[in-house]
Amino acid sequence: MLVKAILIAAFSGAFFTYLLGKASAWLRNFFAVLISVILAVLISVSYGKSEQIAYFSFLDLSLVLRINLLSWLFAIAIQTITTLSVIFSLSYMKGKERTDFYYLMMLLCNAGMLGIVLSGDLVSFYIFWEIMSWSAFLLISYNRGPALSAGMRYIVMSLIGSIAMLIGILSLYATYGTLNITGIQSVMDSASGGYILFVSILFLIAFGIKNAVWPLHIWLPSAHSEAPCPFSAILSGILIKMGTYGFILCLYVIPGAALYLGLGGGILRHVLVVLAWITIVIPSFIALMQDDAKRLLAWSSIAQVGYIIMGISIGTGLGLVGGIFHFFNHAAFKALLFLAIGAIEYRTGTRDLNSLGGLIKKMPVTFIAVLAGTCGLIGIPLTNGFVSKWLIYKTLILNNHPFLAFAALLGTWGTILYSYKLIHNIFLGQLPERLKGIKSAPVSMRLPFIVLSAVIVLFGILPGLPLSVINSITTSFGFEPLNITIWGITSGSGHLNTINIFAAFLAAFILVWLIFRAGGKKVNIPQHSSYAAGAPVPPEKYHYTVGFYNPLFRMIKPYFRDIADDFYSQLVKGLTVISDRVRKLYCGDLGIYLIYIVLFLSILVISKIGLKLW
Repeated sequence: MLVKAILIAAFSGAFFTYLLGKASAWLRNFFAVLISVILAVLISVSYGKSEQIAYFSFLDLSLVLRINLLSWLFAIAIQTITTLSVIFSLSYMKGKERTDFYYLMMLLCNAGMLGIVLSGDLVSFYIFWEIMSWSAFLLISYNRGPALSAGMRYIVMSLIGSIAMLIGILSLYATYGTLNITGIQSVMDSASGGYILFVSILFLIAFGIKNAVWPLHIWLPSAHSEAPCPFSAILSGILIKMGTYGFILCLYVIPGAALYLGLGGGILRHVLVVLAWITIVIPSFIALMQDDAKRLLAWSSIAQVGYIIMGISIGTGLGLVGGIFHFFNHAAFKALLFLAIGAIEYRTGTRDLNSLGGLIKKMPVTFIAVLAGTCGLIGIPLTNGFVSKWLIYKTLILNNHPFLAFAALLGTWGTILYSYKLIHNIFLGQLPERLKGIKSAPVSMRLPFIVLSAVIVLFGILPGLPLSVINSITTSFGFEPLNITIWGITSGSGHLNTINIFAAFLAAFILVWLIFRAGGKKVNIPQHSSYAAGAPVPPEKYHYTVGFYNPLFRMIKPYFRDIADDFYSQLVKGLTVISDRVRKLYCGDLGIYLIYIVLFLSILVISKIGLKLW
């Protein structure tokens, strides 16, 4: 009954928070945090439990909730990021309008996501999927203005995915007479390869849109840019990963690993890995060309999704472990980065990278958070991102995919470049005069920074903690168990031992510290006493390297365009022209309508005469 209690608490808590807001903003904020923490505790204590219960009957269908290790892992990630985002919102949303509505939608979206991963049948899955999608639409559109356009782009793409999913669900019900996930699993062995491929494609369209896999990603950059920053952390860290959960469900849970790996001679697997490498490479370099910090992180999210799909779709136990672990890691470091940008925007009033600089002394905790997040994003050793990327790279190399491995490495180079741009343009160089008096982020913002930074480092040094859970999940799919240790993975082709890396980093740190200690005393130089090529830097220009990447941009811009967005834009223009011409047929003139009827009847008569003569 624990799974039912989690969802009751999640949905009732969302509406009760809204009602409390009508009485007191303080009570609303307190209860929003309280219910989030309670849900995190309930999910935590459900670890290791396997439960399936019927909670409702609908048209002779039994709606089922269930929890297992896979759903638990996603649920704990969902609730952790949501809880920290709600805490962050206490300061970020203070003084803004419609905050009752904001907290209602945040918690309702959270409840929908929990419902998705705890669903044991496809009807429940679809209902919770729609709750999540529409709540997200209202949050993306929260700031109105350009946000409405971003929200419309998101919901139109989501509706296309929902229709594809609904067709797949109806097809399964018409074929097998059940929508229980366990029941479908038991009969899929008898299905033809063509039918499995048909259903898989329908579901993968829905999950690919939500996961923002190229070329279904076009809604994501604008949605991230316009949504409130606390929800951007959920949107990037967790909500798009509902597509990842869907990928695992329709590739390994419903048909089973054996059917997926043998499907059509592996054609589906090859298509997915090709889409994954495109999703890694192109968005990585488009991110580099962004000057809006949130838009840069949005393109980065698309690229990192490519690594996740690469690991999941490659079809090996090691790759699947790496892909699932990278989902978990990306949730931590990307949520951290979006929250940090929210704190910077909260204090400075901008997220334009060319208008910032020198904030390292003014916002030191935020700087450490961004540094930890970008290190995880790049995959620096002793961060969680290093371990998951190491697993994916090793999978590609061991399975003789050098081109895919190079594409993944190329994406990492792009990640290094845009991560440097993010840190450099915000925190290094000169502090603009207008930012002289800004303060550090409030405590409610710094707390999520500390928690998520600790997760990034903890699971980078002790990766065995989450990997043991993920290993149990992949083993349940039929893959061979991996030899997991607290420090990493041991295998015949080599092993990962993070304690050795930690010892090497510690020795290097001590050596560098001793060298600096042996040197002369540091001298503080005034901010404007810096020189570029022998000339002093103008006070109004925060750093002379503000256009550092411009030569690179001129070289790569023609090749790293969002051609998918261009295609959809042309498609919309074409449909608009056709619709306008069709609309002219409905002129409102009764005489014209009578002519239409006469012409139609004439065509029928002529057709009938022609058929008789023939």
